[in-house]
Amino acid sequence: MKIDRMDQRLLMALHRDASASQRELAERIGLSQNALWRRLKRLESEGIIKGSRPRIDLARLGLDLTVFAMIRTRHHSLDWAERFLDHVARIPEVVEMHRIGGDWDYMLKIVTRGMAGYDLVYRRLTTGTELETITGYFSMETMLEDRLPDLDSTTPQGAASR
Repeated sequence: MKIDRMDQRLLMALHRDASASQRELAERIGLSQNALWRRLKRLESEGIIKGSRPRIDLARLGLDLTVFAMIRTRHHSLDWAERFLDHVARIPEVVEMHRIGGDWDYMLKIVTRGMAGYDLVYRRLTTGTELETITGYFSMETMLEDRLPDLDSTTPQGAASR
């Protein structure tokens, strides 16, 4: 998908503050409200913008432990992977699941209330499914999060405007 510099500016402004009004966004990036609205609708219809939501400080709600669980399995069939995904999706503390390459097969991001909360998640995770190895890495501090990569790299050289 090709985007131009104005799209980049719009996406970055939305990422910084998704609650900004269309008028505020238009002023920030130098577009009329109508032009901004057309760009928003195009980016939504092309699936680049997928809704908007507030950022919630989970630690302030008592969800103070983030664990990255690395999982290795002996099973690699599509059927097993779908059943495993269904199993993991029923554990609400698992906020992300990635199938990865390398020494591990899956990486889960788990957010819960302390070590006792993680132990409960671990028990639910290992009950009813066969896993070879699970290793948990505990985050002591989130140093960077929710960043956009360099959107300029999505624009081909010389395609800065439409």
